Amino acid sequence: MEQTVLKGQDTADFGYRKVPRDEKVQWVLRHFNTIAGYYDIMNTVLSFGIHYLWKRTAIRMMALKPGDRVLDVCGGTGDLSVMALKAMREKGEVVLFDINREMMLAGRRKGSNRKYRQQIDYLQGNAEAIPLPDNSFDAAMVGFGIRNVTDMEQGFSEMHRVLKPGGTLMCLEFSIPTSPVFRWLYDFYSFTIMPWAGQVLVGSRQAYTYLPESIRLFPMPDELSAILEGIGFEKMTYRRLTNGIAVAHVGKKK
Repeated sequence: MEQTVLKGQDTADFGYRKVPRDEKVQWVLRHFNTIAGYYDIMNTVLSFGIHYLWKRTAIRMMALKPGDRVLDVCGGTGDLSVMALKAMREKGEVVLFDINREMMLAGRRKGSNRKYRQQIDYLQGNAEAIPLPDNSFDAAMVGFGIRNVTDMEQGFSEMHRVLKPGGTLMCLEFSIPTSPVFRWLYDFYSFTIMPWAGQVLVGSRQAYTYLPESIRLFPMPDELSAILEGIGFEKMTYRRLTNGIAVAHVGKKK
């Protein structure tokens, strides 16, 4: 595993690369600017469409109600936002919050679910400093995005702050398969096939090398539950999906 080591500097992980901590956000922005136009189709191709099932499962676990106010942090192109509106039968509010304007624009331009996309409120900003009031949302969710935040715990703390007492947190994120054989196959696919597909289909091998690297550095499910409980969430549960390739955590603000 090749790493760039920056001695004497406060660093953050960008995949297996070490970058100056105060520059990681720019690395993330450049990364998603590169793939914004291809993001949804590549997700569907590389996951064989299974990511939609993961997202629907995670939304069901939130048990949203008509009239809820939902914050979609690192919401990207808006799949979870659309599913949340459907779950509330369009009788609720969803604010999609993301640092990357190109990703949000790519989502707004999509032809599918256009009616729902027009109902979403889009807000650009950094998940470490969400410019929204305390205790103002019934639910906050983040799907496949929190590992890109420089200070993950600060991002979760901000989600905790904006939730009402008793509000629901949902985090859907990649993890490591539980079966050793399946893990070996998944590693081969992630570190060999995915970067090759990124080069062929998007013209960027690095963009799809970063993805599996960042997954390997993310906390395991029990570790993430402990982190969230330390921030102030309770009743934490999680569900492994597709042998643990993805994990959905759900909890409540105390």
